[in-house]
Amino acid sequence: MIQRKPAERARRGMKEFLIEKLLLACAATSIVVVILIFLFLFSQGAPAFIRISIIEFLLGTSWQPTSVMKPEFGSVPLVYGSALVTAIGLTFSVPLGIVIAVYVAEVAHPVEREILKPLIELLAGVPSVVYGFFALVTLATLIQQFTGTNSRLNALNGGVILAIMVIPTIVSLAEDAITSVPREYREGSIALGASRWETIRGVVLPSSSSGILAAVLLGFGRAIGETMAVLMATGNAPILNLNILDSIRTLTATIAIETPEVAFGSLHYQALFALAIQLFLITFAFNYLAGLLMRRFKREGR
Repeated sequence: MIQRKPAERARRGMKEFLIEKLLLACAATSIVVVILIFLFLFSQGAPAFIRISIIEFLLGTSWQPTSVMKPEFGSVPLVYGSALVTAIGLTFSVPLGIVIAVYVAEVAHPVEREILKPLIELLAGVPSVVYGFFALVTLATLIQQFTGTNSRLNALNGGVILAIMVIPTIVSLAEDAITSVPREYREGSIALGASRWETIRGVVLPSSSSGILAAVLLGFGRAIGETMAVLMATGNAPILNLNILDSIRTLTATIAIETPEVAFGSLHYQALFALAIQLFLITFAFNYLAGLLMRRFKREGR
């Protein structure tokens, strides 16, 4: 028996070593894939700036790549369209998602929780084209009847359908973060005389703030990267308009609509990849800043 222990420890050590290296390989693979994606986008999109001014591309207010007189490649209307529908979507989805997560985690009866959580997670698996069809046929009509706008497909329509799509993601992740708060925190707060709602507001939510922030960030990524639903819901007019009841076009919708129709290697083709680079960098910068905020929350003990 004594002779088997070193062999058993050696086998266990080898198993842990292999698992550790496998996890390292998986992590390294994900990093390499992201780098390769960026290099591919850069190789296809960077040549566009030989013929297009970077200032014109970043600050131009007209996207007319097929114009016979003078093609224009200003990305501002497209960036604005993506930002607008994402902001509308998060304006609705973040507070609603957090409230639903608090209810499911802290208020709902266990039986009710077992029913609600799978249903909410099921909504996250619905194909985006189904949401887009709902926005195109039903939601657009309801918004038009309620607001009296002449444009059925507009930024508000796209933002509302994005909110519906993002809520399940925020609810699922925020509920997990709230549930992971140690039970002792709640019991200590109640023992000090705090009510149930005071405990949720003053103890549970601050303790789970980093997890809730992560849920919001993933919701942001889901919203700004969505293609099919916003393509079907927003009208796809590449104009700069502050009225949320007018049609707009997003970066993702532009890439999806125009890429199949352009000649491979043409200036228009390269400009679309430049839009993809821009979207990639916007998402990367946002996630980086959010990571800094999350680390700050953790240092402050939230």
